[in-house]
Amino acid sequence: IESVASVLPSEVVTSDQLEAGFSHTLRRLGLPPGQVEKLSGVKERRWWDPGTQPSVVAAMAGEKALASAGIRPTDVQALINTSVSRDYLEPSTAAIAAGHLGVGHGCMSFDVTNACVGFLNGMLVGASMIELGQADHVLVTCAETVRDGVEATVRRLAAPDADITTFRDNFASLTLGCGAVAMVLGRRDRSRSGHVLDGGVYRTASEHSGLCLGQHQEMRSDPHGLLVHGVGLGVETFPYAARELGWRADQIDEFVCHQVSLAHFSHTFAQLGLPLERASLTFPFLGNCGPASLPITLALGERQGRIKRGQSLCLFAVGSGLGCCILGVHW
Repeated sequence: IESVASVLPSEVVTSDQLEAGFSHTLRRLGLPPGQVEKLSGVKERRWWDPGTQPSVVAAMAGEKALASAGIRPTDVQALINTSVSRDYLEPSTAAIAAGHLGVGHGCMSFDVTNACVGFLNGMLVGASMIELGQADHVLVTCAETVRDGVEATVRRLAAPDADITTFRDNFASLTLGCGAVAMVLGRRDRSRSGHVLDGGVYRTASEHSGLCLGQHQEMRSDPHGLLVHGVGLGVETFPYAARELGWRADQIDEFVCHQVSLAHFSHTFAQLGLPLERASLTFPFLGNCGPASLPITLALGERQGRIKRGQSLCLFAVGSGLGCCILGVHW
């Protein structure tokens, strides 16, 4: 991992501001204000300007990551975009981002999408390409633009026929935030950073693939089912990762996790007996940025000095589908 860099929107939207758009519905249902922050721990999130295309901000993050790594766009052999958000059904968002960046004609560009574990999947695909000798430098990007979908959700909850089921099914959308991030992967024998991706494992529970169903204007989910089965899958996957990667829990300096809510964090860490203080929490001020959440947390942790050279990191994500991916990194 030669570099990781994030770009965050400037507009901050608090959970109280969102709730103001359907406060009359909350009163009608007998729910006190502050439900979004109380139930999720998300105090605020950030939004891009209306109409912002994912490819544009993905390229902005890519430029930062490449500059940090000292790599020119023309030196990139593969660009893998991993966002849920996309400019069009076709071409790939990666292809458009590649055009913005000015990569060479020898750069393969494609999308890898897998809900909130997509970025870790993109890292594994890029690492495999490097191991196979297909690329020396791979750029993995992710940019989430959720503003339109969240605003549509607020309008849905403000409708006169909105009931407690509507609130429950649409609640997860209210925790979403925007952000962009990019990572440069390179060959270990030519690395300047010394940050090594040691390997990773994956587990799925596809029988629960219907617990979260997202489209452009609506994401419907079963919050309780996602909590129970998502945490269960994470608890199943971690011991397998520890065996495969030769870990003991006390050897991991920092857990860099997908950011969902405090309930997901506390349940997972409690069941695994892991110290929550070793995990950076960004969801209170960024919300859930989908697959961009984990790498943004990694980028911020490095920039703030929490993540230091020589540390052992566990990258840990669970996403709808259900899928769980855990990667080991020696920073």
